[in-house]
Order: sequence, then C-alpha cells, then structure tokens
Amino acid sequence: MATKKKKPASFEAALAELDTIVQQLERGELPLTQALDAFKQGVELTQYCQKTLHDAQETVANMMAEEGDFVLDEDVQ
Repeated sequence: MATKKKKPASFEAALAELDTIVQQLERGELPLTQALDAFKQGVELTQYCQKTLHDAQETVANMMAEEGDFVLDEDVQ
C-alpha cells in the first residue's frame, strides 16, 4: 500500500519535484509500477501548483480591487 506524500514545502519545491518526475518518466527507465506512482505524484503536484497559482491570482485581484483598480481577470471569483 502506497503512503500518501506530504504537501510540498513551497510552490518552488513542488515545481522542482515535478521537474524531476518528468525527467525520470522521459528517460523511460522506471519499472511500470514506479512509473505509475511517479505519474500519480506528478498529477498531484500539478494540481497543487495550479491551485497555488489560482490563489495567488485571486489575492492580487482582490488587492487591486481594494485599491480601486481594475480586476485582472473576470473569471477570478
């Protein structure tokens, strides 16, 4: 049974780990089960990074709205 990995320390740490996983998968040297585990971890890291970026965009949009400036992206809620 696979253990669940902890949340990355930062956005940058997640990107670095994702880069390592991509390199491993591109080399094609991992056995199938390890490749699948690495792919799953890569998906989880991608989701973490996307959420982090979305949250940062939302924070900036809110800060600009508070200052009376325009909203950066209409679909940010």
